[in-house]
Amino acid sequence: MDNDNLYLKPNVVIEPLFDNWYAWSHLISPATSAMNISGRHLKIMSSYIQAPSTHAAAVKSPKMLGGPFIDYKGKRVEDIENLKNETLIKQKNLIAFSGAIKELDLLLKSKANGYSLEPLYSEIPEILKGYVELHYDLNCQPSYRFFEPLLYKSEFYNPSSQTILLWLTKNDERPFVLSTPRIEENDKLHLNVSFNDENLDYLSKMKRIPNSLLEIKNKLNISKEQEKVFNSFFTNQKPKKYIKYEGKDIRMRYFGHASILIESKNINIMLDPVISYYGYPHEVERFSDMDLPETIDYVLITHNHQDHVLLETLIPLRHKIKNIIVPRSNKSLQDPSLKLMFNSIGFNNIIEIDEMETIDFFDCKITGVPFIGEHSDLNIHSKICYNVSFKNFKMLFVADSCNLESKLYKLVQKELGDVDVLFLGMECDGAPLSWLYGPLLSENLERDMDLSRRLAGSNFERGKGLVETFNPKEVYIYAMGQEPWLEFISSIKYTDESNPIIQSNKLIEYCRYKNITSERLFGEKEILYKK
Repeated sequence: MDNDNLYLKPNVVIEPLFDNWYAWSHLISPATSAMNISGRHLKIMSSYIQAPSTHAAAVKSPKMLGGPFIDYKGKRVEDIENLKNETLIKQKNLIAFSGAIKELDLLLKSKANGYSLEPLYSEIPEILKGYVELHYDLNCQPSYRFFEPLLYKSEFYNPSSQTILLWLTKNDERPFVLSTPRIEENDKLHLNVSFNDENLDYLSKMKRIPNSLLEIKNKLNISKEQEKVFNSFFTNQKPKKYIKYEGKDIRMRYFGHASILIESKNINIMLDPVISYYGYPHEVERFSDMDLPETIDYVLITHNHQDHVLLETLIPLRHKIKNIIVPRSNKSLQDPSLKLMFNSIGFNNIIEIDEMETIDFFDCKITGVPFIGEHSDLNIHSKICYNVSFKNFKMLFVADSCNLESKLYKLVQKELGDVDVLFLGMECDGAPLSWLYGPLLSENLERDMDLSRRLAGSNFERGKGLVETFNPKEVYIYAMGQEPWLEFISSIKYTDESNPIIQSNKLIEYCRYKNITSERLFGEKEILYKK
């Protein structure tokens, strides 16, 4: 078998881990990684060690889906305790870094009173010196920013914490991944390779291009003990053939959630890739990674949330992606740089785009459009919508933007004009601030404050405002996290009585009343448009 040229099975998951936890963008950037280790991972593990039965009961409740509960049915307590002890040793630098951030917050609260900040530089915790600049806003509210590129050059960025878990998925069912660390299992293979390892590209290519099994074993340093499981990931069965789109029109393909592929004869563009696997029985029809082009010219990232920047999808696609366009950050703790993150894990040609900035190529233009709300009122810049136009045909992707101020988009429309197709997210309830950003806070928010600051998109009235502003011919509700293969990352399970469903139904009805084609996307969808 070693001498055979084989394919990687289409249902092999290449799952990125950080210290055995599911890796997402905030575990790559050193500062947010430090805060998540201290404020999320260690807390969850300690809680599980003290009360495993509480966790076992919580994960059975639909209301607790996505909560801070380890899903091991109350078992493997010793394994979790060992992981916690290993974390305390291995991540002592980042744990100290997170403590220093909290010290800095207290320093600014107690001593930054509107006078010069210069004397406070000597009181910055030693571990942070050289990595932060102190500043006021115009109302004398103190804060700081990181020299984030230097953090990536420091001991606080350690790629050895990054590993890959290989396993075969047989259905859409996966437990929520952000609260449960991965413990060794017999049918899964843990590889000690960092995310920027070029051999992951070699492995990923084997889904379509057969290669020597022996060669990939050597590249990934597969041991004799690992061979049996590793060999099970390969097949001599040819994958389904991809047929490049050569039509004269624009083809739109919906891959689920916020993932949309736009193709012309000359170029293709993909937004927020979160892709299903191929090769196992499923009830909901979908496009998979096997339906993607051999080369993806541009990937557009709307914002830095784990259901829009999914490393599990992006790393295996890295060898296909020529360019990634990302919004520019302000390099604060809550707003780490997407460009630096992608560069650190082996992606090249990262293009930062600002609001109302346009990138031109071939017969296509991409314009960054302001993205408002959905980030719990935090000062976060790395969020942007996209207007994609082919000659006079325009598609506007507003992702999870919450139309809090309708005047903003009227000003945008004044510059860009009407659009032909509007894609808008309407997850209008959203989790509270602490669900995602809690580990970054130096103090806990009062519960009523926390619940008032949601990760929420537009409701009916706000969506209606966007429709009335941009006068589209077609309106599609997307980015709802409903597809069954997304539950492991979104923790969403809607019913007909769920508010986002009620609100989006009202918008669809309104659009149809106005003779606007409208639909809530689910599963897969393909549409051809004339340029």
